[in-house]
Amino acid sequence: MRIDVVTLFPTMIGEAVRYGVTGRALERGLWRLGLWNPRDFVTDNYRTIDDRPYGGGPGMVMLAEPLAKALATARAAQRAEGSKATRTLYLSPAGTPLVHGRVAELAAAADDTAYVLLAGRYEGIDERLLGSEVDEEIAVGDFVVSGGELPALMLIDAIVRQRPGVLNDADSAAQDSFAAGLLDCPHYTRPEELGGLRVPEVLLSGHHAAIRAWRLKQSLGRTWERRPDLLEGRALSNEERELLATYLREHAEAKRSR
Repeated sequence: MRIDVVTLFPTMIGEAVRYGVTGRALERGLWRLGLWNPRDFVTDNYRTIDDRPYGGGPGMVMLAEPLAKALATARAAQRAEGSKATRTLYLSPAGTPLVHGRVAELAAAADDTAYVLLAGRYEGIDERLLGSEVDEEIAVGDFVVSGGELPALMLIDAIVRQRPGVLNDADSAAQDSFAAGLLDCPHYTRPEELGGLRVPEVLLSGHHAAIRAWRLKQSLGRTWERRPDLLEGRALSNEERELLATYLREHAEAKRSR
């Protein structure tokens, strides 16, 4: 799998991906990274990468021509390495919200498709470039950051961890929050008691079926409390309905006893 990033701050991307899961996977050759600075594709002495927007207004807009050249060079490098297809993704608060299902799709397609991530800055990018060079705009949330580098890093991490062989435990990615459409259950480790609070007895029981049911019940309950929108379009199984009903009953009893 190959990912290229067009960014004004290639060092920021190159250093950050060398830590943790993405770094270990990079060292093992499970994915490859290309970095391209659009300033390397300008011709004036000042290495100008932006200009004032037509119509006035605050801020600057990134120029289309150097970005187009950087994108073309990234795609050529991917083809030279043997990529069958390439897809250009622009990290933008105006893009489609990134959800787990889309991450899984991008990761699954990465055997045949390389990705070019375009990280914008300033007020944005000339709209004509987006229309002619970008396949998809992606937003990591309903907020604005100073540039596309941090969202690009988030997308890289999300895709890489879904790839085969990246995580030490093959079940880890499958049990992430959102992987099954629910938030993850609570987790505990040693010691068994901390500040007067004990690990739930079921987790110490060794009863695998009971542990599985408890974790599912907690996932359902946590999703109901924090992200009820995820349950609205979900068809619950009989087991899930029973577990959620039990959670709600226990939740109400706990509130009355306080």
